[in-house]
Amino acid sequence: MKSMTGYGEASRTARGTKISVQARSLNHRHLDLQLRVPREYLSFEEEIRKMIREKISRGRIELFISRYSEKGRARKLEMDEELLGQYLASMRQAKRKFKLAGDPELSLLSALPDLFHVREVEADAAGERHGLFSALANALRKLEASREREGRQLKADMQSQIRHLTRIAAALAARAEETLNRIQRPPAPARNGENFTRLDDGGTDSLGVILKGDINEEVVRLKSHVAALAAVLHEKEPVGKKIDFMLQEIQRELNTISSKVPQLPVVQLVLEGKERVEKIREQTQNVE
Repeated sequence: MKSMTGYGEASRTARGTKISVQARSLNHRHLDLQLRVPREYLSFEEEIRKMIREKISRGRIELFISRYSEKGRARKLEMDEELLGQYLASMRQAKRKFKLAGDPELSLLSALPDLFHVREVEADAAGERHGLFSALANALRKLEASREREGRQLKADMQSQIRHLTRIAAALAARAEETLNRIQRPPAPARNGENFTRLDDGGTDSLGVILKGDINEEVVRLKSHVAALAAVLHEKEPVGKKIDFMLQEIQRELNTISSKVPQLPVVQLVLEGKERVEKIREQTQNVE
């Protein structure tokens, strides 16, 4: 069992560029991928999505990828040699024409307009691809480990609630047998003139009592659903939707039981069962 919430990050260096990947998962009914990818890696976006879908089936996944070039690699200083040649030729011409002494200082070059310019170095996306997907795979492994750790905690809490449901189902089974024995017990001999058409204090005929009070089938189904729910927690694949469905079935049986036998001890057991179901349902919202 895995939780839908978790976090993982990793980084790699490729071709002088540090690539960092941060992955965070949150609760969501379906798989919702939110990616922030540098423009240099936009061509890899669909491949990135596919890699996530292969590992995660449910939840909101927020993925942040950043890249930082090492010092001196992101930008490059370039000199316009042709323009420098023109500058020097013009200086030599001016020296001859105006009979100037000396030679131009090297420091003068920095003051010449447009002689130097800074160019952004094109990213080697293809060369960085291996580093990118290596960092992504490691971040997703850490994310999955985080989700599994929280999943174990959710599983332990659910198992505790299921043990309570098992106890409640057993108590309801005992009540079902007791109720059926009572309503099927032969009536005491009537006194002279007593009407035999009513067999219980509420004025309900015997057949009506049996039909309304027999909850054996509901209790059997309830115990079966609870046992199936306990087994689902051990499955390897995502189980959130299965758990939610089984909780609906358990709730349905509890509702039927309370409507058939509205006696205080039974109602109390049903209410406790519903409370346990609700606690599991709250946890299920966080299960993949």
